[in-house]
Parts: sequence; C-alpha cells; structure tokens
Amino acid sequence: MSQDALRTRSVDAGLSPASRLAAGRKGPPLVIVSNRLNLPGSVQTGGLATALDSALEETGGLWLGWSGALGEDEELVDVERDGVRRVGFPLSQREHRRYYAELSNRTLWPLLHSRPDLVEFHAEALAAYLAVNRRIAGLVARHAAPEALVWIHDYHLLPLPALLRQSGMGHRIGVFLHTPVPAPDMLRVMPGHDAVFGGLLGADLVGVQTAADAAHLSAYLSETFPCQALPRVEAFPIGIDAARVAREASSSAATDRCRALRESLAGRKLVIGVDRLDYSKGLPERFEAYGQLFERHPSMRRAVSFLQIAPVSRGEVSEYRKLKTRLDAIAGSINGRHADADWMPLRYVSRSHSHTLVSGFLRAGSVGLVTPLRDGMNLVAKEYVAAQNPQDPGVLVLSRFAGAAAQMKEALLVNPLDRGEVADTLATALKMSLDERRHRWTLLMRGVERDSIHRWTESFIGSLSKPAPAMLTVADIAGAAA
Repeated sequence: MSQDALRTRSVDAGLSPASRLAAGRKGPPLVIVSNRLNLPGSVQTGGLATALDSALEETGGLWLGWSGALGEDEELVDVERDGVRRVGFPLSQREHRRYYAELSNRTLWPLLHSRPDLVEFHAEALAAYLAVNRRIAGLVARHAAPEALVWIHDYHLLPLPALLRQSGMGHRIGVFLHTPVPAPDMLRVMPGHDAVFGGLLGADLVGVQTAADAAHLSAYLSETFPCQALPRVEAFPIGIDAARVAREASSSAATDRCRALRESLAGRKLVIGVDRLDYSKGLPERFEAYGQLFERHPSMRRAVSFLQIAPVSRGEVSEYRKLKTRLDAIAGSINGRHADADWMPLRYVSRSHSHTLVSGFLRAGSVGLVTPLRDGMNLVAKEYVAAQNPQDPGVLVLSRFAGAAAQMKEALLVNPLDRGEVADTLATALKMSLDERRHRWTLLMRGVERDSIHRWTESFIGSLSKPAPAMLTVADIAGAAA
C-alpha cells in the first residue's frame, strides 16, 4: 500500500489547531511511535498507554501507530485533541500477516525470549516487515515537528531509527525495547538479523529493562557493527502507577464479583496467577508445580485453591493453540486426581477481565504466583504487591528470570523449571507468618512506589534530552590504544 493511496479522515471535528501544540507545555514535543495506536476512547487502559498519554499531555506532540484497521482501502486516521495529535495507519491483510503475525510474533518474539526452537523465518515476512517500517518512517518524517523528541517502542519497529536517519531526520531518537534481550549469539540465529537490529544504530538512546539486557544488546551491537557509531544503551526498568492499582483493588474488593470469589473459597487460601496466554509465561510448568504441592505437602490438600487467569492472545499462531490444549489437559488431570465434590483445586479461566476487577482478584490472593520462563519485566508482579491489603498482605512468588526479580528481592524467588522448588516455595508462602508477610510487603511496596511508571517516562525522556556525547566506534578505541 503506497502512502499516496492512504486517504485521511479526522474522527473529531473542531479540534485544536497545530499552532497550539507548544502552548503552555514543558520541554520539546514528543513523537511516540508504537505498533498499536492508543486512540481517544479506546479500551487500552494499561499502565503503559496511560503513562505515554500523560507524557504527551505534558509536552504536546504526536502518537503514531497502527489504527487497528485492516484493508487496502482503509483510511489514515488523524485525530487532534488538546494539543496531542494521533495518526493511525491501516495495514493490508498481507502486511498484517507478514509484518505482524509472522516476522514480529513468530520470529522476533520467540528469538527475544530465548526460544530458537520456535523461531520461524520467511524472507517474504522480513521484506514486508522492512516495507512497513519504511512506510512508518515516511509518516513520521512528514508529521514530526522539527524540535520534537522521537520515542519508538518495541520490537515491531527495530529498523525505524536508521530509516528515519536515511530520510534526513536530525531529531533525537530514542527506542525502548520492552522484551528481554538474549545473548548476542541468540540474536544472530535469525537470518537477516543485521538488517533488523542494525536499525538501532540510528538511535541516540536505546532503553531496555535490566542491566543484563543492556549488556547483551551492547555486546551484540559492538560485535556485529564494529566500525559503526553505536547508540547509548541503558536500563530503564518500567514500573506501574501503584497508587492507582491500590485504589482500584480496594474499591473492587467490595464488589459482588470479588465478594463471590472470596465466598467460593470457603475459608481456603487463594493462589492467583494472571498472564497473557503465551509460552514465555511458563504456565504448563506452573500448573505441574501446583499439582506437586499436594504430593509433597499433603497438609495443603483442601487448604488452598489456585485461580489462573490466562486470556487467549495471538490465537492465529499455532503454538498458542497448542499451548491452550496442553493447559486444558494439565488442569483436567490435576483436578481429576485431587478434587472433591466440594473443592476444585485449580480454576483455569481463559476469558479477559477488566483491569479493575483483576486488581480486586489480586487483592484476594494469599499468594501471587508469577513464574515466567523469561520476561522483560512483568508488571503483574508489581500490581500484585500494590493491590494487597497492608494489614494482611499476601506473598509474591516470582521467577528469577523475570526482569522484575532484579528489583523485587524480597519476593520468594524460584526457578520456574524446577517444579519441586516451586511447590515447596508455595508451601512456605502459604504458611508464612503475618509479621514476615508485612515486612516483605513493606519493602516491596516501597520499591514499587519509588520505581513508578511516571519515574520511568521522566527518566527516559530526560536521558534522551541530554546532549549526546561523542560516539566512539570500536575502530576509534583500537586506534587510540595503538
């Protein structure tokens, strides 16, 4: 689909003119580019969308991304409200299949989560991925204010910084990669990896979740592009709005749905997990570990129930359909072996629920079980802590391989592949004294409040705004040493 073929429609008449963008704002305007656009009135209510909206409200600027429309004849959506402009582009059916479903989700996603066995690669998908990024680069170049800071989000748009430089843009460009970053050799498993990750060379700053991610990406870039000027790569651990989650959890706890959940437990303790249905979340291993709890700790039988909420995502990808089938089988086996007429040990729900309702469910959990095999951060771990009743808080059991583990040392950390360790740790959490639970929760909550989503946005934008130091290549360093 050519840019010329895109028609534009405004979805809000009588909006503020572009000349008002900078009025009363702080700092240069932002241009945010993400795979999916958060349009006014949309149902995207997550912490990231809210934080980026807040940052744009402070600075003014532009948010550009896929509108959600599919089809050759779909229009470009152009919305301006209160000094913030949103431009949403459509994707053709072929672009969505090749760029999004195949290259982004069947190649890059498993690669970045250290699953080379699941990586699929098709040259046609790579070509479509690069073509969509070129089209997005043209839109950014056409709409970005000259003084704007450009902030690009996630693995769908890795080539974009270099493409923007090729279009002549001299803006300061930052990228934030929300996924984990594996070791350099893993990234090189992908055919054409240099055409994708080489796009980051056009950025001034690349943000990642942890220091380990930063080390991996820095090593990959320096080894793969030894004679190129490299961007700064820094860790900016993402957070949540803890006060908002706490308010939602407290109010939701009084609703009929949450009251019904507590009553259904009949005095038993609740273990709760909340995840997208994804192979990176370690759900089969989690279910099997929970099943071992009753074999290794018979006193736990009838004393606990486990609620796992796992909405289906990317249902068009075969690996996700197979994962759901496997989880259905494991859940049935556990309940078949251990359930009584008046007790269901494992409740597995694959429907979506509102963020507010889930916050209330998290508050009811005596244990938050967050055990991904690999995760960039995992904000559910932080939301579980924020949702707790300070007078009677639950215990967080957290995978060592979640980015959040680097910040949340007071959680009970486990290896999600060690089912016995997870089962034993669950028993420890369920038996933990109130004093120890309060002590651990107080320290965890202090960190969650300190490392907030607002601090994350301010920190990244502040770092991107700083004058860039002279960038040295590996060849420069070698020459100086000689």
